[in-house]
Amino acid sequence: MVVETVRDFVERELYPHEDEVERTGCVPPELGEEIKRKVMDLGFYAPNLPAEVGGGGLDHLTCTLLERELGRPSMALSVFWGRPSGILMACNAEQRERYLLPAARGERFDALAMTEPAAGSDVRGMQCSARPDGSDWILSGGKHFISHADLADFVIVFVATGEEETPGGPKRRITCFLVDRGTPGFEIRAGYESVSHRGYHNCVLAFDECRLPREQVLGEVHRGFDLANEWLYGTRLTVAAMCVGRARRAFDLALAQAAERRQFGQPIGRFQGVSFKLADMITEIDAADWLTLAAAWRLDRGVPANREIASAKLYATEMLARVTDEAVQVFGGMGLMSDLPLARFWRDARVERIWDGTSEIQRHIIGRDLLRPLGA
Repeated sequence: MVVETVRDFVERELYPHEDEVERTGCVPPELGEEIKRKVMDLGFYAPNLPAEVGGGGLDHLTCTLLERELGRPSMALSVFWGRPSGILMACNAEQRERYLLPAARGERFDALAMTEPAAGSDVRGMQCSARPDGSDWILSGGKHFISHADLADFVIVFVATGEEETPGGPKRRITCFLVDRGTPGFEIRAGYESVSHRGYHNCVLAFDECRLPREQVLGEVHRGFDLANEWLYGTRLTVAAMCVGRARRAFDLALAQAAERRQFGQPIGRFQGVSFKLADMITEIDAADWLTLAAAWRLDRGVPANREIASAKLYATEMLARVTDEAVQVFGGMGLMSDLPLARFWRDARVERIWDGTSEIQRHIIGRDLLRPLGA
């Protein structure tokens, strides 16, 4: 039911607007609000949050199925199917009233800020910092590549608040803060123009002696890295699921083309060069799908899933690159024309191997998980 409902919605309400987003590079604010309202009318807003805070209360497996379908349309449009960051569940009682509950109701929109120009994969190498000043904190520095911060009413930002010695050398202590748009000393600026996911904007955040009361700390001081590890690793599962959905849409187009286009007096799908491509594509898509669903299943049962999530993210993102490339090949020259969405899928696929942990980081996680029990 969830899959059918979401797919019907994206095909009916989102697909018709994709060409405009691709052409203009933006989503009109009134369209974004309309999408959000229709999702709320369906009763599917904030499906990832527990029912007791106003969310849909879906388990990880069902949320993964939902995210798979939301991977099919333009991300600039699907972002309005609000899924507030799960880390907001770490809010204390007062913060719940100001941030978590309004986010679940669709009244406030959040963005998550970690990445910096000199701190991508090395999260604990961040330079953006905060220093205590009485009972307040003063934030200074910047973030970049912050997805959909242009839509956000507040950001969940991780900054350095000290240093500690570790077996690998000194590492920065990290603290998480909730920062409202419009706070003095805080500015959200336009980011870079990306070839992937047009209309889904990245932003630059600037903090210039931005004063925050201690009540804006999310979780505990210096424990932001632990907080991120507890709540955010599931975002890799979301990326994997969305890649599977987009790959299936690309495959469906390629399959129809192989059955309908004729060359040398027969459908091109009868040629081994094309039929074997289709066979490899669907096998890889199914493999990525099962890896992703199995990782979500493990989360629901409370068993370790870090390696399985990393495997799903690694394989699904690299699979998407191969499948979209082969789909373009099945179409030939038309595959690269803007008349079809394949060129967009091809471009969009590239960023998936970078954000939410690069393919190299996923391989590191997998290798570490395998070797640690052996003392290596």
